[in-house]
Amino acid sequence: MTIDLTRRTLLQLAGATSLAAAAAAAARAEGTPQGGEPTYASRTPMRVGMVTLRVKNLDVVADYYRDVLGLTVMERSATSAKLGTGGIALLVLEARPEAATEPRNAAGLYHTAFLMPTRKDLARWLVHAASHRVQLSGFADHLVSESVYLDDPEGNGIEVYADRDPSQWQWSEGSVKMATDELNIPDLLSLTNPRVSDYPKAPDGLRIGHMHLRVGDLAQAESFYHGTVGLDPTRRRNGASFLSSGRYHHHLGMNVWQSQGAGRRDDSTTGLAWFSLVTEKQELLAAQEERLRKGGAQVTALANGVEAVDPWGTRVRLIKV
Repeated sequence: MTIDLTRRTLLQLAGATSLAAAAAAAARAEGTPQGGEPTYASRTPMRVGMVTLRVKNLDVVADYYRDVLGLTVMERSATSAKLGTGGIALLVLEARPEAATEPRNAAGLYHTAFLMPTRKDLARWLVHAASHRVQLSGFADHLVSESVYLDDPEGNGIEVYADRDPSQWQWSEGSVKMATDELNIPDLLSLTNPRVSDYPKAPDGLRIGHMHLRVGDLAQAESFYHGTVGLDPTRRRNGASFLSSGRYHHHLGMNVWQSQGAGRRDDSTTGLAWFSLVTEKQELLAAQEERLRKGGAQVTALANGVEAVDPWGTRVRLIKV
């Protein structure tokens, strides 16, 4: 497929008049391994596993993640769809045709961030998105990573990004330097042929690099996800907090930009059902479960771990793999 991919085209898809405007649009949302190695985000003691969303129109949303992100439909029925890549499940969609749409000022999902294995993969995907006229909501350089933002057909936020090499991340007193600068689109596109779409499917190494949640109170969220779940703070600024395992820049982002003071979520609405944090360390899982139970959190035993509920009703599964 031959396409005319220019900066102007990408700005039009992002609904922006300049790269600065596109970066500003991404501001509220928040490197390159060689060969087939897991990304840094997947080599840490804990990492994000998968996410489950409740959706009104299963077919439309499943087709979107298949066609736009290139995920493979691994299982599909009248009531659910499981999608992933390289044989790894990343996303489950549960049909809730009668559900009301979760308000954007409620606690819940801000975006699911899909991490490309390499910067070239991100470039290839961007050409693919532009060639299919996918509506974008912003793009930005975060210093630790380069990101493109969009929404699925039901308004669930998505980030598609590639990390810079961890050796380029700047740490100071336990805090990593991040920003929302203009994305250098010409430099990114120099890695591929911008006139030919060369992205037949998601690369096998694609993973969910991080989750970003809307919460009602940052201090309360930090108490749960740091004090109880065990993720370490990496940055806090402008109504947002970032946490990670193993000095990744963040496996979890949380903000109160739209949701300050939000109460408990309504499980009968669309949106995030649950997401998982996985570990290979049994002792880490055991310590998490002990802290959760001592802290009075709502905990449910699973075959390979536990499911806990955060202060706003968002469910997180802590899984041993």
